Amino acid sequence: MKPTHGLFIVALLAWSAVEMIGCGYTMTPPYPANVRTVAVPIWLRGKDVYRRELESHLTEAVQKRIELDTPYKVTERSRADTLLEGSIDRIDQRVLSWDRDTGRPKEMEMTLVLSFTWTDLRDGRTLAKHSNFRVTATYIPHDPLREDFFQGSEDVLNRAAKRIVEQMESKW
Repeated sequence: MKPTHGLFIVALLAWSAVEMIGCGYTMTPPYPANVRTVAVPIWLRGKDVYRRELESHLTEAVQKRIELDTPYKVTERSRADTLLEGSIDRIDQRVLSWDRDTGRPKEMEMTLVLSFTWTDLRDGRTLAKHSNFRVTATYIPHDPLREDFFQGSEDVLNRAAKRIVEQMESKW
């Protein structure tokens, strides 16, 4: 291999790295590096939310998603760097399609309306805050799946957990 060939490859790699930076790509992690632990207490239910145990299922889904997708560890509040707390403010459901033979709902849409705040416990700074945060999923209460509300809510709770944890990423 000629010496100039090696220099050409190095120059090409350097140029492509500069081009990637210019296009918005980065090699830094998407989560704040100064945070190592997060406390996630049980979410609250709004005054108009009458479905029980959704708040504990959402809390568990958020905790699992943090452990799975981020470098953070979930711990108790007394040992945590940050606190992620929130509430399920409203649950909306609507029928997307009807069975023409029976008149029963064939496909349902469920929307969770959430509020949450991620706070740095070391200095009191708010890292992320959202209200009226909507997450939607569908479920099928009719044959062949016959999903009831709680089976159908699993999908929307998991989607909500994923979207909440995405909000913990660093801002560009």
